[in-house]
Amino acid sequence: MIRLLAFGIVKDFFHGSALDIELPKNPTVDILKKELNSLYPEMQKLASYMIAVNNNYASDGDIIYPGDEIAIIPPVSGG
Repeated sequence: MIRLLAFGIVKDFFHGSALDIELPKNPTVDILKKELNSLYPEMQKLASYMIAVNNNYASDGDIIYPGDEIAIIPPVSGG
């Protein structure tokens, strides 16, 4: 079980600021994104979103380990 922290519009998609999700052992960030897009089709509407693992932006091939802190960060706009 992996706990995801949600920010911005993603909190609306998850109906809260955190989500527990079951993934295969040692999944990659890409596997997590595919699972999120499947479970929450609204995620596909975002132009892009970032995944942070342990407070660092992660690449698609990075492995997620048990106990890692995972954050879903939507696109940020400002003015």
